[in-house]
Amino acid sequence: MKICVVAEGCYPYVIGGVSGWIHSLIQSFPNQEFILLTIVANRSMRGKFLYQLPENVTQVYELYLEDFEWDIGRAGGKKSRLNAGEYKEMQAMILNEPADWGVIFDLFHKPGFSVDRFLMGPDFFRIAKLCYEQGYDNVVFSDFLWTLRSIYLPLFLTLRMDVPQADLYHCVATGYAGILGSMAKHFYGSGLLISEHGIYTREREEELIKASWVQGIYKSIWIEQFKKMSQMAYRNADVVTCLYGHARELQIELGCPPEKIRITPNGINTKNLKDLPGKSAEEQSMVYAGAVLRVTPIKDVKTMIQAFAYAKKEVSNLKLWIMGPTDEDPEYAQECFDLVNVLNVKDVVFTGRINVRDYLGKMDFTLLTSISEGQPLTILESYAAHCPVIATDVGNCRELIYGTGDSDKFGTAGILTHIMNLDEIAEAMIRLATHKEERLKMGEIGYQRVMAFYRIEQMKAVYQQIYEEFEKNEDESWPE
Repeated sequence: MKICVVAEGCYPYVIGGVSGWIHSLIQSFPNQEFILLTIVANRSMRGKFLYQLPENVTQVYELYLEDFEWDIGRAGGKKSRLNAGEYKEMQAMILNEPADWGVIFDLFHKPGFSVDRFLMGPDFFRIAKLCYEQGYDNVVFSDFLWTLRSIYLPLFLTLRMDVPQADLYHCVATGYAGILGSMAKHFYGSGLLISEHGIYTREREEELIKASWVQGIYKSIWIEQFKKMSQMAYRNADVVTCLYGHARELQIELGCPPEKIRITPNGINTKNLKDLPGKSAEEQSMVYAGAVLRVTPIKDVKTMIQAFAYAKKEVSNLKLWIMGPTDEDPEYAQECFDLVNVLNVKDVVFTGRINVRDYLGKMDFTLLTSISEGQPLTILESYAAHCPVIATDVGNCRELIYGTGDSDKFGTAGILTHIMNLDEIAEAMIRLATHKEERLKMGEIGYQRVMAFYRIEQMKAVYQQIYEEFEKNEDESWPE
């Protein structure tokens, strides 16, 4: 069985998080052939892999969401007009009404069809005008039309892609990845598995609400765009996985049939985090707080720095290590550097990319101040290193810190805080920095929890079973 992993904006271009999960998954099945279908912003990312791909990855295909229609010859110079059935389904899709996506998939793969000509042609204009009249006529129509074209261009480029053939498409999100997986199922009759770490629709909604590049009513249009793509992917998927119970509830709320969903917790290679180097003799007098993350807004590094500045006033031997890449959002990273200087706070170190083995054994506790998460691998890695955590109440962090209360009664492995709450995060740092016995106890509880429930061997067993089910059903219909 050939498995195509479909990933958006992560593997193999970004280190850690979902990328690390994909890498571990592929490595866990060395005798299984994988191909990669990756979705990135534009051609500037082409081939810029930060992972050495495992030997069982045989091909890599890239889709660029900000691109041009290069195959003009394929368009044949035609005007890309729609027939009545195509127009009906395209209008329904754009107006957020039930649509037959199979008709839309076929349309974008018709010989002679051109994305550019369709976007600039009369059919799209008529649909856009109808959309405008139904709820957006308080803005200038020309602005609305051009914005709608920019919103639909990445989706249409996705629909235009010739998806490589495989037996199973494992999409590590809904969104554009779900579009590709659904389109492959339509053309090839293959299996479709969707694994969500965060809930794609909710994450995009949170980003858009805070975004400055999109204003007013256009935020809601973008949000609806991501919502309908996810709903379509849920309908087409044979199996949908999530990381914890509340994520399942969100998926159902967003339109995923409950019977398709399986809870599959993350797993890490705990053996890689054994026998870590600890502090040197000179470092013993310091208390080290570590944050393994990408320096991006969603991680809310600014709140972390501000909270540390307050805690540092109370605990003079406290030091903060911010460990991870700073090049994903250089402007935000610079703002973080500047904030350290403005606050004149000492003992804040930005390490850039690291091997966590080199640092994690030195940490007394770790920090996560994100405004959105799924089931953070950094918390699991911290536990494997016997480190307690301070984390915001997002995603599955509450359960990771306190346990489930039924099968997991180990106890409390850290401190949970509210999002962007400087006082709570600072007080949590002070508490763990000044209560050594408590933090050591919490670290051991975390270690017990990760060893009991979140090892890579357990995750592999779950996906082994799922893959075998797909292989068994390769020539059969999945039960409704």
